[in-house]
Amino acid sequence: MATTTDPAPGAPAQAHPAARVRVPSRFPYRTIAMGTLGSTLLLLGALGAGGILIRDPVLGHGPLSWVRYGHGRMLANAVLYGGFALVVWAWVRLGRYMLAGRIGSRPILVAAACWMAPLLISPPLFTRDVFSYLGQGAQLLHGLDPYAHGPAELDVLPNVVQNVHPVWQTTPAPYGPLFLLIAKGTVALTGDNVIAGVIVTRLVLLIGLVMMLWALPRLVRRLGGKLPITVWLAVASPMTVIHLVGGPHNDLLMLGFLTIGVVAALERHHAVAVVLVTIGMLIKPTAAVALPFLVWVWANHLPHPGKVRNFFQAGAISVGLFGVVFVLGTWVSLGSFNLGWVTGLQAPTLVTNWLNFPTGIGQLAHTLVNIVITVPESPFVTVARALAMLTLAAFMVRQWWKARNGGNEAIFRMAMALLATAILAPPTLPWYLTWGFVIASAFPWRRRHLAVVVAVASFLVLAYYPTGEQALYDWWFVVVVLALSVYAAASLLRPDPLGLVGAWRRQREVPDFVGKD
Repeated sequence: MATTTDPAPGAPAQAHPAARVRVPSRFPYRTIAMGTLGSTLLLLGALGAGGILIRDPVLGHGPLSWVRYGHGRMLANAVLYGGFALVVWAWVRLGRYMLAGRIGSRPILVAAACWMAPLLISPPLFTRDVFSYLGQGAQLLHGLDPYAHGPAELDVLPNVVQNVHPVWQTTPAPYGPLFLLIAKGTVALTGDNVIAGVIVTRLVLLIGLVMMLWALPRLVRRLGGKLPITVWLAVASPMTVIHLVGGPHNDLLMLGFLTIGVVAALERHHAVAVVLVTIGMLIKPTAAVALPFLVWVWANHLPHPGKVRNFFQAGAISVGLFGVVFVLGTWVSLGSFNLGWVTGLQAPTLVTNWLNFPTGIGQLAHTLVNIVITVPESPFVTVARALAMLTLAAFMVRQWWKARNGGNEAIFRMAMALLATAILAPPTLPWYLTWGFVIASAFPWRRRHLAVVVAVASFLVLAYYPTGEQALYDWWFVVVVLALSVYAAASLLRPDPLGLVGAWRRQREVPDFVGKD
C-alpha cells in the first residue's frame, strides 16, 4: 500500500521497475513539513531575536516580553537558528530528490509556498531594511524629499521613524522613485502601525515573486535549463525564502520585472522588454545593467543584413523608450523630474565589510601595513574599491561585447554582469547576488555547481545576525558557519557525507549487556 512518506534520499534516477513498485510516494510530505516547521521556528525566534521594534505593541510590556532580553533572547536565537537549519536541511533533501529524478517542480513550489507562509507575518529577518522603506515612504507622503533628507527629519509617524536603522536615519534613499511611490502608498494605508506596514510591504513584494513564477518556465524553455532545478534554485532557496520574503527586500519586485523583461526579449517583444526592465530600474537601479544586453538581442532579431545598422536601430529605439519611461516614471512617482535618486546611489557605500571583495582586500592591506605603522583604514578601502570599479567596468564591457550575437549568449552574459556588479561594486549585501542568480538559474547546471550554490546560499543568509547587524567579524562564528555551509553542500551530493547519522544509528543498534555475565 502506498504511504505519504518521502522518497529514499539519494535514490538513483533510473531504478529497476520492480524497485519502483516499492517506492511509497513521490510527494515529499515529510520534507515539506520539516521546512515548514523550520520557518515557523524562524517566526517564533524572530519575535525575540529578529528585527524587533523599539516599542513593540505585542511583546513590549506583556507576559512574553522576556524573550527580548537576557536568557530569553538567547533562547529566541537558538530557536531561530534551529529553524534556519531545518529549512536548509529540507531544501537540501528536496535537491537530492530532484537530482534523483524523484520529484518535479510542483512539490518544490508547494514546499516554497509552505516555507514562506509563516514568514509573511514574521518580524524582519537578518535585516532592518524594510523599516527604511517605510521611513522613506513616509517622507514622500509628508512632503519631505527622500533624496535630499533622511527619515530622522520627519516630525510625524514616530514609530516608523524611530525603527529606521541609525545608519540610514540621516541618509538619502538609494532606491528608485517608483519603489518610493509604492512605499508611500503602504504608509498611507498603514500609518504609524509598523507591524502592518511590514506585512503589507511583504504582500506587495510578493507580486514580484508571482511575476518570476510566470517567467521562469518560459526562460527555462528558451535557455535550456530544467524547470525543477530552476525552481529549486530561484524560488525555494533560503536566499529567496528567508532574505527576499522574510527580509523582506525590494529586490524581489525588481526581479519580477527583470525576468518578464528577459522573456519578452527572447520572444521578440523587444519594446515591451525595454519598458519592463526600465520599470524594474525605477524600483532598484541595478536593473539598468541588463538594458545594453537587450539591445544585442533586439539587433539580432532584426531582418536587415547589416549588423551595424541593426545595432544602431535597436539601440536608438531602446534609448528612446528608456527615456520616455524613465522621465514619466520619475515624474509620476515624485511629482517632478527629481534626479536626486541618482546621487542617492552613493548611500549604500557607507556599508563596509569584507563580504564586498574589494573592501576585504583593502582591509587586509590595511591590517598588514598597520602591523608596521599606524595608518587609517579609509584610504586602503577607497583605493581598492576604485580599482574594483575599473575592473568591473572592463568586465562589463567585455561581457557586453561577447553578447553581440544576441540570443541565449547575451542573456548569460547579462547574468554574469549582474553577478559581477553584486560582487565588485560596493557594498555587497547577501541578497544582491539574486540579481544575476535568478536569471542564471534557467540555464543548464552541473551537480557540483549546485553544491557550490548550497554552500554560498547557506553562508550568505548567516553573514548577518538575525537583527540585521553584520556577523562578518565574529571570526569563530564565521568559521562555524563556513563549516556548516560546506557540510550542507556535500550533503546535496551524498547524504550524510561524514557518516554521522550512520554512526549514531549503529550505536543505537548495539545491544546493551551492562550488568550481565
